[in-house]
Order: sequence, then C-alpha cells, then structure tokens
Amino acid sequence: MIKEYRTISEIVSPLMMIKGVEGVTYDELAELELPNGEVRHCKVLEVDGDTAVVQLFENAAGINLSRSKVRFLGHPLELAVSADMLGRVFTGMGTPRDGGPEILAEARMDINGLPMNPAARDYPNEFIQTGISTIDGLNTLVRGQKLPIFSGSGLPHAQLAAQIARQAKVLGDEAANFAVVFAAIGITFEEAEFFVQEFNRTGAIDRTVLFTNLADDPAVERIATPRMALTAAEYLAFERDMHVLVILTDITNYAEALREVSAAKKEVPGRRGYPGYLYTDLATMYERAGRRIGKPGSITMIPILTMPEDDKTHPIPDLTGYITEGQIILSRDLYRKGVNPPVDVLPSLSRLKDKGIGKGKTREDHADTMNQLFSAYSRGKEAKELMTILGESALTPTDLQFARFADEFEKRYVSQGPEENRSIEETLTIGWELLKILPTSELKRIRTEYIEKYLPRD
Repeated sequence: MIKEYRTISEIVSPLMMIKGVEGVTYDELAELELPNGEVRHCKVLEVDGDTAVVQLFENAAGINLSRSKVRFLGHPLELAVSADMLGRVFTGMGTPRDGGPEILAEARMDINGLPMNPAARDYPNEFIQTGISTIDGLNTLVRGQKLPIFSGSGLPHAQLAAQIARQAKVLGDEAANFAVVFAAIGITFEEAEFFVQEFNRTGAIDRTVLFTNLADDPAVERIATPRMALTAAEYLAFERDMHVLVILTDITNYAEALREVSAAKKEVPGRRGYPGYLYTDLATMYERAGRRIGKPGSITMIPILTMPEDDKTHPIPDLTGYITEGQIILSRDLYRKGVNPPVDVLPSLSRLKDKGIGKGKTREDHADTMNQLFSAYSRGKEAKELMTILGESALTPTDLQFARFADEFEKRYVSQGPEENRSIEETLTIGWELLKILPTSELKRIRTEYIEKYLPRD
C-alpha cells in the first residue's frame, strides 16, 4: 500500500526535505500533490534514517508545506517504450510534444539502464556512413563507438548534428534496420523548431526518436533527458535488433544543470565548481553505447559539447575525452574562412577508425589515402606558415605544391554544403583528385598498386 506523507519540513528549490519516511530508497520516484489537486513529480536523492531529500522535476512555486502531501511510488523514473516511438517528438521527460497520442507501452524501462558487462561487449568494427568527408574519410565512425564533437559558442554544431542525423546510415543489407535517437538538451525554442522542421522536411523523422529539453525547463529535467534518449536507444537496439545512432547536444548544458543541482545540495565543488563525480556521471551515460555479444543491434553515440571559451582543458571536454574513443574538433578559424562544416582535421581523432575501414567495409585503398591526406595537409599547413613568415620566394616548388594542396583540401574536401551527402566512394575519389596536385614521388604512404589503380590520369 502506498503511504502519503504530510511531513515536508523544508524546500530549497529544487530540493525538498521530508521527515518520518519508511522504506524509501535512492532514486525512487515520488508524487507531490498540492492542496488544489495539482500533481508534481520528484525523485529521491538521499535517505538519512527517516529523512528523505527529494529533487523536484517542476518548480517549487505554490507549495504549501503543511497541506501538501507526498507519495513514494516504489520504482525509479521509467520510460514507456515501443516501436511506435519512431517518428515522434517528446519532451525531456518522455511525454509527447508533437500533439500525438501517448505511447502504448510494450515495456517500461528504468531510465538509468543496466551497466553493460565488459565481458559481454563486442568490439566495434563496422562502418557507419555519415555523408561527411572529414568523418567518413579521416575520422571514421564505427558501430558501437562513442565519438564526441567538440564545438564552441557560435559554431554550426546544430547544423552539423542535424546533417549527421539526416544522412547517417549503415551500408549493405542492414540499411533498413537503422534508427536515430536525437536528444536536444537545454536548447532554445528556435533551435528545437529547427530540428523538428529539418527532420520533417527531409523525411528523416520517420526513423528518428526526438527528445527536446528547452532552456526554460527545470534543471532536473535536463539531467533526465539524455538518459531518456539512451533508454529508448537500448530498447530499439537490444530488443528490436536495430542499429541506433544517438546524438546528444549539448552536453555542456547537461553539466551546467548537474552543477546547479550539486550547489543546491551544498556539495563540496570540484574543478571549476562542477561536482567531483562529474567524470563518473558522464561515464554512466557514455558507457551505455556499444555492442553486446549475441545481440545483432548496436548503439553508436555522438555527444556534442560547446567548450567554454574554446578551452579543450575545461573539465567537460577534458573528462569526455578520457571516456570516449576520440573527438571531432570544430575550428573557429576555418569557420571565419567560410569552410562548413569547419572540422579541424589535424587534432581530430577516431581511435577506432582502423577497425571500420578497408576491403569489404569501405574500400581497399581507404587506410593508405587517409594517412597520405593527413600527412600532406599537415605539411601544407607548415608550408603556409613559413610563407607567412619568410615570403613565398623562400619556399621550394614542392613546398608551394603542398601549400596549394592545403588550400584545395579545405575548399573541396573539408567544406561541403549542408545538403551534400557524399558516399564513401565520392569521398575517396575527391581525396585522390586532391593528391594529384602533388608529385607522385611524394605519395610515400600509399602502396604503388593503389596509385596505379586509383590516381586519376590526365
């Protein structure tokens, strides 16, 4: 039998203290009923003897301490899941935002998920095509990988996220078994409308589950939103055997909400005021991506975060880099040049790229051309810096060719329109066309047979 408590002793928004409770557990869901019959939701953050501290999902306005009552429901926050979620738009708490009916639940799943046994993890080794050359060609995304995008304020990460969500697919027979779960965390109403309209315009909404948490929604909802999205992804991947790409934007807003709640709890702050458990908290989200032995489905994750002051050493990108398998970094300098998406190729990295490329996955020449493009672009950038300091006359003819290569590489390979969806073959072809700028003798990282087979002839 569910007990009702009228023993609320204190409210410090968004926290509330209730005394005299029995049998209450950490993370348990509760309902707060106001004198006018309005019901608000909260969850247990801490239990000390017969005193429970709960966290309100809505604001604390209008709560009468003596006349309001609390019911503990005996289970954690859950999401109603079903295959009918595809094509729908939800709030950060999992209720429909698109005016459609409630989901007829096939199951109700704890949004905190279950930790994946490391021994049950399958190694990521299959290619996902995003249609974006700098990712597919140079920092390849592999099924089951966690590959974050590090952006900055004002850079077009929202457009890049939408483009990846629209274009991403797996190749071969499983192409129809692909879905996207998109969680927008702490965004403005205009950004939320942009994502919804973009997916509707292109038809991508049909294979997408969209969660939108707005900037004026409570901080507690912001903390729940990515977990709602990952719960939907786990259902689709491991119960429906689908390949799911999860895009979370913006993780910085999530971490700010975590800091706000931590401050309200009067916890000892860690670096830059963030809670000391930020690493652990992020890991509980990121590590839900992956593949399981014996399960055909997979969860691949692209978290997007804006680095405060473009600082890679800030706690959020710093800790994210430790947990994930690489990073795609957006460059403000390239953005000023008009390169879009402004992916900074040289510091970007996908640690699993070698597992998802090659014969039978992309193409036999992929690894060699990738290494040669990295090398040539790096040398071209150095040549351009020397040209700035010493003047063009100080460079050798070969250095001038590399400098020209760097310019063409940014214009033709890195830059592509927001509607341009390149196949992996098109990406590789553009790479070969650019390598033709250089003398064949400088293509030292490509095997001779590939040069003879793929290098364009006049």
